[in-house]
Amino acid sequence: MQRHLISAADLTRDDAVLILDTAEEMARVADRPIKKLPTLRGRTIVNLFFEDSTRTRISFEAAEKRLSADVINFTAKGSSVSKGESLKDTAQTLEAMGVDAVVIRHGASGAPYRLANSGWIDAAVINAGDGTHQHPTQALLDAFTMRRRLVGRDAGLGQDLAGKRITLVGDVLHSRVARSNVDLLHTLGAEVTLVAPPTLVPVGVGTWPCEVSYDLDSTLPKSDAVMMLRVQRERMNAAFFPTEREYSRRYGLDGERMAKMPEHAIVMHPGPMVRGMEITAEVADSERCTVVEQVANGVSIRMAVLYLLLGGNEPAVANPSPTTTPASRRLAPASEFRTIEEK
Repeated sequence: MQRHLISAADLTRDDAVLILDTAEEMARVADRPIKKLPTLRGRTIVNLFFEDSTRTRISFEAAEKRLSADVINFTAKGSSVSKGESLKDTAQTLEAMGVDAVVIRHGASGAPYRLANSGWIDAAVINAGDGTHQHPTQALLDAFTMRRRLVGRDAGLGQDLAGKRITLVGDVLHSRVARSNVDLLHTLGAEVTLVAPPTLVPVGVGTWPCEVSYDLDSTLPKSDAVMMLRVQRERMNAAFFPTEREYSRRYGLDGERMAKMPEHAIVMHPGPMVRGMEITAEVADSERCTVVEQVANGVSIRMAVLYLLLGGNEPAVANPSPTTTPASRRLAPASEFRTIEEK
């Protein structure tokens, strides 16, 4: 593993599989009465969010606390940023406090890269979303969800997504989730197709490792997973399609379209969902939709990333030998992690 996680494109196939496998171990911790590990005890992590967030911010905070790290939450609103403080000054303030890692979300593409390579701060930097550029942990949790559903929870260990056909539908132009998923899924061997109105397809998409289609109905029957993307109105400065009704008619996923998908295929969404536009309530609430599952998996993936960046480079910490540990204190098989109550 590298020191920072800035882009999904930086991950090799082995890096990505290591993270997914470690997340499987972390997911088992969530099934225990005490959902806490001592791995990052004494480490300080700052969640530096310059943009609004619900799922990502809370997911990172939950992951950090389950690993026993000390957590500091920073939001631009109500901070010196609203008075004009620069990213450099904010970073140097955090450096003076001796933080070990910074989880940053920023509206400017490239801000996490700048923070990691500027020399302003000597801490691990994790990109929690920058502009329309990258969101690597979202791509990892999506891949984790796909591997669990399409390959199997136990059968998927050590495996990638080779041969799986993934379709991303919607506002690709403004989506950091789409860019991150294309990079990571290609690394994991999947075949990716982007489906969007011509106005929401980025310039230069021909250099991306994926196919592009403008016809959703023709791609659904051959898709193992279909990810619907939110139309990001807050990033739009022009009219990219005539009306919401027109967009929904051509690129929305309803029950009739979902029926065209293979029986094993799943429906995904990074959230927040706009029901009735890109996805109907019937689809969003169906058993094939993995939205809630993705949120749960996000905590496991972020625990894995933090563990590998800050805690070590092994996928698991073994329990003490059963011959030396009283049965009353053995919580799980040796392949699993020790919880904080064993310390």
